[in-house]
Amino acid sequence: MPILALGINHDSAPVDVRERVAFAPEVMPSALAEARSALNSTEFAILSTCNRTEIYADAAPESVLAWIAAYHRVPLEQLAGCHYHYTDESAVRHMMRVACGLDSLVLGEPQILGQMKSAYAVAREAGSVGSTLHNVFQQVFSVAKRVRTETAIGENPVSVAFAAVSLASRIFTDLSEQTALLIGAGETIELVARHLLDKGVSKLIVANRTLQRAEQLAEAFGAEAILLADIPEHLPRADIVISSTASQLPILGKGAVESALKKRRHRPVFMVDIAVPRDIEPQVAQLDDIYLYTVDDLRGVIDEGKRLREKAAESAHVIVDEAAQAFMREQRSLLAVDSIRHYRQQAQAMSKDELEKALVQLRAGSDPAQLLEQLARTLTNKLIHAPTVALRQATAEGDLERLRIAREIVGLSEEDGQSASELPAPVPGSKKQK
Repeated sequence: MPILALGINHDSAPVDVRERVAFAPEVMPSALAEARSALNSTEFAILSTCNRTEIYADAAPESVLAWIAAYHRVPLEQLAGCHYHYTDESAVRHMMRVACGLDSLVLGEPQILGQMKSAYAVAREAGSVGSTLHNVFQQVFSVAKRVRTETAIGENPVSVAFAAVSLASRIFTDLSEQTALLIGAGETIELVARHLLDKGVSKLIVANRTLQRAEQLAEAFGAEAILLADIPEHLPRADIVISSTASQLPILGKGAVESALKKRRHRPVFMVDIAVPRDIEPQVAQLDDIYLYTVDDLRGVIDEGKRLREKAAESAHVIVDEAAQAFMREQRSLLAVDSIRHYRQQAQAMSKDELEKALVQLRAGSDPAQLLEQLARTLTNKLIHAPTVALRQATAEGDLERLRIAREIVGLSEEDGQSASELPAPVPGSKKQK
């Protein structure tokens, strides 16, 4: 089965186009069914994230693109210039790169692998994954795991949220015993919360100007929600404070932090102020037992992380290229299985037929030695008949490439008789003369 990977992502299209071709989770099963019916496709899977929509199928790229345009009611010409597609080995290689985070907006980000696994699971549940896509996805997941294990592609911070949590890990050897206070409830704080939970932080407190938004984020991460005005009351509990709001004035002052330190008996507090303008007064950094970092402090960590990830990505690309080539070699080898089986059956039928003839003559009293010689000669002639005809025809027609392939198939080396380069000119009336 041909393999197609067609998509629109953050590199090929602006956000207003990407959001128009996105598939909501609740429509995915019906979309898969509609696509298979419209395209007469046996296998079809859809990956849809905030940064990309990709289709993996056994259909022509033009048909898939037209279906996407029709399904989302987007002019086809609008998608024609902002999509990409790959086929067969290139498609497998692209899927591996995506799963490894090599094609992500943030190099090496780990969420995309989970999203690809979800896309596969949904398509399989919908009955739109056959043996080919199943094998491709399994190989993709295996390579992604190998890249994570053998390279440092995901170990170094390349985002503000990741860098903040990485610094916290340096201050506290065991984050599972720490309580984190997150000030704000935007996208950055949401990412911080996700990274903190991944690191095993035991307790999260989310403080926001509106309690409703704080409660929404708190519910998603099993956290406690409070108002900004309640921060002084809860600050003594916080071992980690990370702030990112749109406030034009500082939210956390030196006095409030001093008071909290006294109640904490001067146990250290790690603080990161991601906001611009700053949420935490600069004077807080003067206090003993306070480790305060700003966005500028994180920039060096982020730049170093990017450099290390880019270096790791070089190794990851080698792994992906080798794996894609190996997978396609294996798939192509499977195409020969039926031919080999039929050829073997044909040879076995010849052997059985000649053996039965020899047994009849043996029972009639014929000389066993002569019968064995005749059996070997007859069977040899029958087995080499088709290859012999092919060799003669290729030689007569002067078809050097076909002759080379035929000699290779029957196991002849250049030393075994006349080489292909010594062929005489094609005989008159052969196919090469016509």
